[in-house]
Amino acid sequence: MNLKWTDKELGIIEAKAELYTPKQIASILKRHGYSRTPIAIATKLWALGYSTSPFLDNYSSTEIARVLCVHSTTVSGWVRRGWLKTSRRSSKRYQVRRWHLKNFFDNPPQHLKKRIASIDSEAINYLLGRKA
Repeated sequence: MNLKWTDKELGIIEAKAELYTPKQIASILKRHGYSRTPIAIATKLWALGYSTSPFLDNYSSTEIARVLCVHSTTVSGWVRRGWLKTSRRSSKRYQVRRWHLKNFFDNPPQHLKKRIASIDSEAINYLLGRKA
């Protein structure tokens, strides 16, 4: 059964997206009279461009690429070359922790310094959890 998301549901999800897990958001929606599964909420968050991990401490290469406005293969290349450290989520998936991103942006490889400097500083601050 595929029910269309209401504007009120989307408003609740967007307001809670960065502070709560999909399971917690499902509970909040239930208190407002809506019935959505955590998987449905996680899928909708992803479609809206939000991370499904609260406090944004771990990222996938796709999430990083979306925020920085670069292609995901660019971020994957940084990982393959060892410039950006990761932890494995599964055999094909990995996660980048915030402090690894901080190290990468603070000390980029010499030939990437101009490219990193051209990336929007607000996007970098968002990923690193810094105030603008």
